[in-house]
This record gives sequence, C-alpha cells and structure tokens, in this order.
Amino acid sequence: MNAEELVREALHEQAAEQGPPAPGFADRVLTVRRRRTRRLVSAAVGAAAVIAVAAGVPLLEGGKHDVRPAGVLNSGDVKAHPDQSPPRDLISAGRSTLAAYYTTGIARRSADQAVGLRTYWLLNPGTGRYEKDTRWSYVAVAPGLRTAAVLERTLPAARIGLLDLTTGEVERWIPVDRGVGGLAFSSDGRKLVATTYNDSPDQYEWRVGPKPGTSTWFPRTGARIRTGFAVVDVASGKGSWAGVSADRVENSREDFAFSRDGTLVFARIVGERDGTEQFYDLRGREAAAPANERYLRWDVGARLSPDGRLAASGLVRERHDASYSAIRDPLTGRRLAEVRGAELLAWVDDKRLIAWERAPGSTSYRPRLVLVTIGTDKAVPLSGVREQPTEMFRQPWTPVFAER
Repeated sequence: MNAEELVREALHEQAAEQGPPAPGFADRVLTVRRRRTRRLVSAAVGAAAVIAVAAGVPLLEGGKHDVRPAGVLNSGDVKAHPDQSPPRDLISAGRSTLAAYYTTGIARRSADQAVGLRTYWLLNPGTGRYEKDTRWSYVAVAPGLRTAAVLERTLPAARIGLLDLTTGEVERWIPVDRGVGGLAFSSDGRKLVATTYNDSPDQYEWRVGPKPGTSTWFPRTGARIRTGFAVVDVASGKGSWAGVSADRVENSREDFAFSRDGTLVFARIVGERDGTEQFYDLRGREAAAPANERYLRWDVGARLSPDGRLAASGLVRERHDASYSAIRDPLTGRRLAEVRGAELLAWVDDKRLIAWERAPGSTSYRPRLVLVTIGTDKAVPLSGVREQPTEMFRQPWTPVFAER
C-alpha cells in the first residue's frame, strides 16, 4: 500500500468514525493466557487491561486467503516451520528472526510464595536449530544473532554474561554494583539497559482463582522491588546506574527498554489507558516520549516500522476465524490501516510483520506465528499452533525476536 492509498483509507475511516462505536470484543482475545494474567493483575489496582476496540470501516476482508502450507516453507526471505510448535528449526522473515524462546514454570519459596523460572531454547546460528540451555534466567539477543546477554539462574544477578550463540560459551562477564533482573539491547547493539531489583522480579503468590472454590499461583502485585536501571557500554563494560521510583509500578517485573534512537529508556506504568509507558533520560529523570513513540504501547512488541513511518498498535476487532490489529501514524496516533493478527510482534520490513494469530477451525484462541502484510488479508503460518497449558501460571513458549 502506497502513501496515497493510506491517506485515502484514513479519510474514509474518518468519515466512518462519526457514527456510534462498534461493540467491543476485547474479553475474547484476553483468553490468551498471558493477556488474561495481565488483566487479573491490573484489575487488582483498578486498571483492567482491556484493549479498546475502535470503530471504523474495515480495511481488509478476513478469512479468504488463509495460507496453511504443510512442512517447511523456505520462500525467498521467509523460513517457516508450520508443523513445529515449539519450533526446532530456524524461523525468520526479512529482517526479523526468532532468536530464542522460553517457557515458564515456578519454584516454591514457601506455602504461598514462589518464583518463576524460565527455560530457554536459543538459536544456534551455525546449525539453524534451537538448543535448550538451562543455565540462564534471562536472555536478550543482540542484533546480528551472534551474541546474547545472559543472567544466571538466581535473580537479581551480580553479573551480566556475553554469550557466543554459536559456541554456547560466555566470552566475557560484566560485573554490576546492583542486582540485575532484566536486560535489553539498544537498536545498534552497542548498549545494554539492565533493570535493577532488590529481589526476584518473577514472584508469584497463592491466591483464590477465577472460579469459585479454586486457588492457583498469580504474579505478585504491589511488590515495589524495582530500583532503577544501569546503562552499560557493551564494548568496555562500563556503565552508570540511575534510581527510578517504583510508585507507578504494580507488577514485580517491569523492565526497561531503549527508545528507537537509544537516548531514552521506557517502561510500563499504571496509567489512564492500557499499554501506558513512561520514558526517562539516561540519568533516570522522567522525559516526554519522542514524537514518533508517543502513541506506542508497551504490550505491542513490533513498535515502529524500520523506516519509522508506521506504528504497530493493538487489537481492534476479531471474528471466530481472524483477528485484526491497528497500524497507526506514529506522529498523530491516527489509525491508517488494519492488518491481520491478534498481537503484532516484529516488523519484517516496512509492509510486513510477524504476529500471533488464531488458527482456523476452533472457537477458542489457539495462536500460531504468522507473516502478515499491510493491504492484504493473508496470514502465512510460520510456526505450528501454540497450545495453552492447563495450569494458568505456566507460560507457553514465548518468542524472543532479534534483527539479523
């Protein structure tokens, strides 16, 4: 879709939006276990994680061109394995690669307290396969897919490892003054932001469940254990720490990440709308969001397109066989288009994205990774269907994307 077509569709949408809003479908998509957990956590502080459904004329017609190849699909810049879930072999499209994935279980601390434990499978760029590695509690993969920053099993960690993904060996350890629980690379891979905590950020507590007479493990809320962040130069290992108040943080884990240009960091806060994030300068002072990141959401991983002209946003509508998310103007927040997908994860290029999308043939939400394109209704499967665990606290395999 070219710029002229986007403008024309936006004008049609503006006229359509003068009518009454369409009924919402957010509760249905929240059957995804991870989002349901977020909703329950947010509800505890009166900020229910409900995705607003915008009104407007649909840009795309759904369900007509669902492509479901069997076995391996290696076409051009796409490498897919729609028969694998979780994946065993390389999944990638354009600039984005599934660099790792993890599952989550728990380890009890007491009768009513526990901590979450991640188990990672990391892409070996030499073999093109995902290999289980139980040494790490947290992994962030650098652009280029050669190096990962890792934290050892017990959090908060006293050092950051730089792992060679081909050999599986730690090339260097970077000691830190304050315990670290989360990591994120800058877009150029030269800096790390390390989120600091005074206790494990993956805390659970035993509470009454959603059904009468049931109890289960829930992420702990109101812990206020995040202390700030350190910005670390990867080459030298040198860095500086900034303290940040946790007053507007509810969940135990609330990690920082870099803005697109690396001059600011941001993290989720409890705000007036779902997906609210606060930016900070590198000294820990609150800052205004960059002009092109003002309308982004912390819970939409794709964020800005490579050229910076489009912003991935949240779910706007769904049917039993298809979901649609918004593409917005990053400077105005105006919805320009809809694209297939319940959750937009990563940009492939300036028109294509990787998303979670429901598999056909079931009334329940059973997601798989798909390749979607703005201006078409196709959803090309990249992985097999991800089944949801029966125990709510167990997180199914969760993708970690990195740029080639």
